[in-house]
Amino acid sequence: MEKAITYLLKQDVIFEQISQQYGFPIQPKRPQGFQTLVLLILEQQVSIDSAKATFTKLKTAIPDFIPENVFAFSDEDFRSCGVSRQKTKYIKALSEAILSKELDLESLAFKDAEVVRQELIKIKGIGNWTIDIYLMFCLNSLDIIPLGDIAVVNTMKELLDIHTKEEMEIYAQKWKPYRSVATYFLWHYYLEKRGRKITY
Repeated sequence: MEKAITYLLKQDVIFEQISQQYGFPIQPKRPQGFQTLVLLILEQQVSIDSAKATFTKLKTAIPDFIPENVFAFSDEDFRSCGVSRQKTKYIKALSEAILSKELDLESLAFKDAEVVRQELIKIKGIGNWTIDIYLMFCLNSLDIIPLGDIAVVNTMKELLDIHTKEEMEIYAQKWKPYRSVATYFLWHYYLEKRGRKITY
């Protein structure tokens, strides 16, 4: 990550500004696998803290948190843990894909980011944002820019005065091959400016 930071500081003055104001970002890491993908589904459109609270309830209700047990958990029980009907469907679709061998999660670590995207996007409820975060946090992909992420979009609007995703995509080309690390800078700025701390 040090090499990436050095590169980005030379490429774009905004990273110098962020680091002078708030220091350097950390690289978020999560374990690969089923549990992290379930947590990412829960995190869609809600705060990380709220999703983690729901995930904790689920894991208390299903101590052996494996696809078989999650798939067998009733919709009513999901609801009592605070999981919406929509997200229940998504979590069950993921469980079913693993049980039917349609998805081999362990093999993803050995595949190119685009192949991982093609495999995960087939599963109902797993879209580009979820895949981007999984690639970054779990598979250590260094060149992802998650333009489905509100904090990334808002920070680019604020610091760069660009307002469409197309413009953002084009602008972020200059951060290649370290767009993930550029994203960590943008998140770092977004959180620090608001006095918020997140444990990934």
